[in-house]
This record gives sequence, C-alpha cells and structure tokens, in this order.
Amino acid sequence: MSGPRVTAVIPNWNRREFLERLIGLLHAQTYALSEIVVVDNGSSDGSADAARRLGARVIRMESNAGFSRAVNRGIEACGSEWIALVNNDVEPAGDWLARLVEAAERRQAWFAVGKILDAEDSRRLDGAYDLLCRGACAWRAGQGRLDGPEFSRERPAVIAPATATLFRAGLFRRVGLFDERFESYLEDVDLGIRCALARCEGVYVPEAVVRHRGSATLGRWNPRVVRLIARNQVLLVAKHYPGRLVLRWMWPLLAAQGLWGVVAARHGAGWAYLQGKAAGLRAFRRMRGAGSDELAGLLASGEREILSLQRKTGFDWYWRTYFLLTAGGAK
Repeated sequence: MSGPRVTAVIPNWNRREFLERLIGLLHAQTYALSEIVVVDNGSSDGSADAARRLGARVIRMESNAGFSRAVNRGIEACGSEWIALVNNDVEPAGDWLARLVEAAERRQAWFAVGKILDAEDSRRLDGAYDLLCRGACAWRAGQGRLDGPEFSRERPAVIAPATATLFRAGLFRRVGLFDERFESYLEDVDLGIRCALARCEGVYVPEAVVRHRGSATLGRWNPRVVRLIARNQVLLVAKHYPGRLVLRWMWPLLAAQGLWGVVAARHGAGWAYLQGKAAGLRAFRRMRGAGSDELAGLLASGEREILSLQRKTGFDWYWRTYFLLTAGGAK
C-alpha cells in the first residue's frame, strides 16, 4: 500500500516476549511501516538484542527513565510524516495501521486512535479515547464495557491514549513533545489538553482494533503506578488550571481525586496514593503554568460525555458517586 511514511515507536522495559510478538505483528501489517524504532529503558531480559534481530532500530537508555522520556527519544529519531506510538503489550490487528492512516488522511486529523480491546476478553473494551473531568481525573471511554454501538462509530477525538495511536509528526513541532516531568501516566492526557487548546483534533476509528494487556509490566494497582497517577493528577491541575478555575472547581477536584484515593485504598494502595498526592503538592509551585480559560469548555464537554456514556452503558461506582457529589456534572 502506498501512502505517507509511518514509523512505529515502541517504548520498552523488559517483557521481551510481548515485544517480540508486537514486532512480528507490526511487520505483518497490510500498510508497510518504513521503520520500527524500539527505545529500550534499560531492560535486563535481552529485549534490545531481540528487537535488533527482528529488524528494529534500537535506542538504548541507560536505565528506566520513564515512559515520556523514552517516547520522546523515539520521536526525535523519526524522519517520517507519521509516528505510530505503540506500547509493548499491544497486539494490533493486521489492518490496524491501514485503517488509521486512511481515516487520518481523509479527516485531515492530527492523530488517530482505534478501538482498544481487553486482551483477556476481546468482547470487552480496554478503552477507546480518553476523557477528562473537571476534577482532573481521566476515564478511558468504555473501559471494562462490553463492545457495542456506543463505541462503534467514527467520531472526533480530543485526547488520545498513548497505548496505540498514530500521530502526525508535525503535531509534536506544533504543541511540543510529551512532558517528561510526568515520567509515566497521564502524560498523554497532558498532551491531549495541549492538542485541544491548539485546535489539533484527532479521530477515533473503531475499525482499527488492537488488543491490550493493560499495565502488564507493573500491574494496574502496583504502588509505583498509583503514586505516579496520584501525583500526576495534581500536576495536571498545576500546569493547566488557571487559579480562578481551581477556586471555581475546588469541590469537583476534591471529590474526583478523593474518590480515586478510596478506589486505590480498596486495592491495597492507599499509602501509595497519599505519597503521590504529597509529591504532587511539593511540585505544584515548580509545575505551575498560566493555564487557559478555554480549558473550562474542554473539561465541561469531557465531563458531559463521561456522564452520557456512563448512563448508557452502566455506571461505575466511582463515577456514580462523583456525579452524585457534584450534582450531576458540568452544565
């Protein structure tokens, strides 16, 4: 298939068996990649050597420097028009890339994301695109839901998960790379906010399917994961919320992030959550940005869509409680 050149960038830390399978699936895509770049975060299981043997270009990091830094080094090494960012625990269908490229070119989108299915139960979604509420907590639309019509139509996307997304290379020159201060987790939400404020819209392409194992390296409720997410929720507020929005939305912020702490505690990660919040508050002043009043519209719209999808597909305890506490969400 002819068309724009696409480079796949894979950040990797161990899990060699996942990486080898992913590289094989990328080589088998119906839309041929111009190159596969693996940025290895100091793996100790032979991942880098295996990737090189399978034809990938390998960039070695001396240690695990975090997702954002690894991805940025990969992006900087690319010379193609498009960059497919793919986690090592993803399994793309054979036409995944072809469908993303076609839709992105047709819609003149800045990025394209497909349907992400749960690798353990392909009837269920790991998610689609990301949505953010006023309380600075994100929901991957459809996570845990049975696949169905709500997630089977092409539509604009505002925030793309970094799990498996096709980006126009020029996007990073326009809005900047991933913010390395986030290290890992919510760095894609931060990028999505910057994209939205710069009017760089993407597209959700439900026919472009991948399967995802979800936090396969550390585990979804690993203490380090929880610490980073809890911290980075605060950093999103510090970087993007103007002071007047912090004051206006103080209750949704406390409700959203406090409830997330309850969920973490239910999974045995309450102490990690508190450590993350403390780290976020310590870094708040250093991270502080001017913010934009346009953020209010973006978050109000995202919250309304979360509420709509929750009503249609069944409420999670977290979101039901959040909307009860905040009187039904943003108007």
